[in-house]
Amino acid sequence: MSPPVPQEAAPPVLPEDAPRLESAATVLLRVTIDTEGSVSRVEVRESAGGVLDRAAMGAATRWRFLPARRGEVPVEVQADIPVTFAPPPPLPVATSSELPVPEPSSPEAAVAGSEPSSPGAEESPPVPASRSFSTLVRGQGARPPPAAAGDFQIEVGQLADVPRNSATELLLLAPGVMLANHGGEGHAETVFLRGFDAGEGKDVEFRLNGVPLNEVSHAHGHGYSDTYFIIPELVDSLRVTEGPYDPAQGDFGVAGTVEYQLALKRRGLMVSASYGSFTSRRLALVWGPRETSEATFVGLLLRQGHGFGPNRAYANAGLMAQGEFRVGNEARIRVLGASYGARYASAGVIRETDQVAGRLDCDADEDAQFFCLHDPNQGGAGQRHLGSVELMTRLAGGGRLLQQGFVVLRQMRVRENFTGFLNDVPPEGESQRGDNTEQFYTGTTLGLRGRYTPGGTVWGQPQPLELGYVGRFDNVRTRSRRLRDRGGAPYLTLFDNQVRVTNLGAYASLKAAPLSWLSARGGVRMDSFLFAVEDENRPSEDRQGERIPSEAIEAYGLTLSPRATAEARLTERLSWLTSVGLGARSSDAAALSDSEFAPFARVTSAETGLSYTGSHGGLTLETRGSFFATRVSQDFVFNEEAGRNQPVGASQRVGAFVQARFLLHERLDVLASVAWARASLPAPGASPWRLFEGEVLPYIPQLLGRVDASLRGEVTLRGERLGWNVALGHGSIGPKPLPLGRFSEPIFLFDAAVRGRWQAVELGLTVENLLDARWREAEFNYVSNFRGPDAPASLLATRHFSAGAPRTVRGTLTVYLDFEEEHP
Repeated sequence: MSPPVPQEAAPPVLPEDAPRLESAATVLLRVTIDTEGSVSRVEVRESAGGVLDRAAMGAATRWRFLPARRGEVPVEVQADIPVTFAPPPPLPVATSSELPVPEPSSPEAAVAGSEPSSPGAEESPPVPASRSFSTLVRGQGARPPPAAAGDFQIEVGQLADVPRNSATELLLLAPGVMLANHGGEGHAETVFLRGFDAGEGKDVEFRLNGVPLNEVSHAHGHGYSDTYFIIPELVDSLRVTEGPYDPAQGDFGVAGTVEYQLALKRRGLMVSASYGSFTSRRLALVWGPRETSEATFVGLLLRQGHGFGPNRAYANAGLMAQGEFRVGNEARIRVLGASYGARYASAGVIRETDQVAGRLDCDADEDAQFFCLHDPNQGGAGQRHLGSVELMTRLAGGGRLLQQGFVVLRQMRVRENFTGFLNDVPPEGESQRGDNTEQFYTGTTLGLRGRYTPGGTVWGQPQPLELGYVGRFDNVRTRSRRLRDRGGAPYLTLFDNQVRVTNLGAYASLKAAPLSWLSARGGVRMDSFLFAVEDENRPSEDRQGERIPSEAIEAYGLTLSPRATAEARLTERLSWLTSVGLGARSSDAAALSDSEFAPFARVTSAETGLSYTGSHGGLTLETRGSFFATRVSQDFVFNEEAGRNQPVGASQRVGAFVQARFLLHERLDVLASVAWARASLPAPGASPWRLFEGEVLPYIPQLLGRVDASLRGEVTLRGERLGWNVALGHGSIGPKPLPLGRFSEPIFLFDAAVRGRWQAVELGLTVENLLDARWREAEFNYVSNFRGPDAPASLLATRHFSAGAPRTVRGTLTVYLDFEEEHP
């Protein structure tokens, strides 16, 4: 890759009242140079004092470069550039007020590795070699400053080598994340983050290149978000902001926000075919024309398999394509499209007492019973179509404007049975008809979003202001019905709503640096919601006689959420961040009353922690750790009778995490984390400061650990270069509290992968659940009756679980076509 080349180097200008320099002083700047050669961001890595820092930063915003290039494609990079101020030569007849202003070094001098041409330069000490010009590739966008200690910009990099089944599992790269799935291969994962049982999205905001993915008033749960359609090979990085500390975070950002960022760094055509255990088949085709940027690509993914037990077959297909085009010299347009369809069967949950007694309708051996099922009429299907257009414009003076429009079409149907024959109230003289529940959702989302960053400088620093907005309209049909155990015909409608929701939001954030070692970021976000609901499940008559079985409901809500973060730079590489913020989750429209001022679930959160980043030669170490506390005004817990989360009142959380990532010469990449969290329901009237008291919330693990590692290398055999790779993933999950004082067993899982590559051909072998553990992916404790419609129901709660996958082996053949020659 070729580095950027300086073209215009405006020198810094010191104010007239600047103090006289007695010795040379150097400010080390980290600048972001975009694909047009402009400096889009500047930060001080090593300070020489407020006046000199501001002068150097002000000049850097006016520098121009020929952009860095990978082949013929311009790429955005970060560069460390020293600016050295030298004292003037002694003038015996002049007073200090008559001394000329010293001329600092320029980018050309820094790039060339030479000293600046300025008065007194010959007396200046040489700039250390570590401060010479360097570039760090950051993909399509530079890494934004963290909004909090728990704000992670995670570049997937080598860790893509660790076995993963979907883009959702990339979330495990963030600390304190656990995933569970009781619904089958194609059902959205249940996400546990920061001590929250976030369900399938109720407490986590999901975005894809800025497009919101959470679905309002979903029949399976408000905020349902299925990221299974995202092709993992196209995910360049993801930003996981834990906690509500960034003003740009919107609805559902209670536990945090996850944004997938797409790019394809390796250009050319890749075709990959896999075959493995349980007749699993996977075909991926990814293409990035070499003449285009990393933001231009096409990806196709087909998956199919029988599953690891009865009633677990699945099939899905997805297509994603994106193109980036230049409009004149100052603007770019990025167009993204995605289309996806899936169908899957589900074994659901089984009752532990029936499994232990061998009463399930499978072979009598222990393994067959463990992977068996009660109700074969479970599963689902879904479709998603997504389109987005972004216009990114560079304004005069260095300002930036982003405008985006998007549309999402979604349809889903899922059938689940958690209790067997328990909840139905049949007509007199008839047997139970069954508790199988069908949830149906179809919807259209239209939206606009944008952000504006002014150019220029304020007090010698780049303009720290950012303004943003979002407008979103959802038109959805959401319905839940009970199905007969025999034949599957619906016999009871639980709810049936036509919902229209308009969300208008805006935010403003500001950064200030009152001291060279102290910076503060803060802002406020406003969101308004207008709800219109047509309830199609009203009675056909009431006390006053016959009526139309539908009813209209309208409601409105408005919320303000201030957020702030202070960062103290203790050393060049060590920072202390403290954050506070208010967040909100919108109301499920199905729970509103007519003319109600719609309530919001409010979250109050605070966090403090340390961040360290250091590098030397080819070694880079990034570590992060923090302690946090959170209180939510209205929380939800899974209810087996409804088959979805139900409100339980206020809750609170306290926790901590530590994460470290170690990279060595682009050969070894290791990421490890440990997280602890305690979630509880406060006692009535208890002080909000009593965070360690109260009834523990069920299903939320208190201790989580994760290690991902990848090692790459090459050998020469008979004059041919052979690349190789070994990867390992390990997850540890502590006992999870269950209702009625029970706890689940701890879980320890290991995954491994090996690959070898010769020229354009690569062979790989992955093994998930390497030790073939029998583990329970989801576990519950409640009353059920799966013995039959006429059997008396026991009122004794017992454990129910969804079996996790056994050892799964998969072989992969990958062919790389039209690729540049590269070293593994």
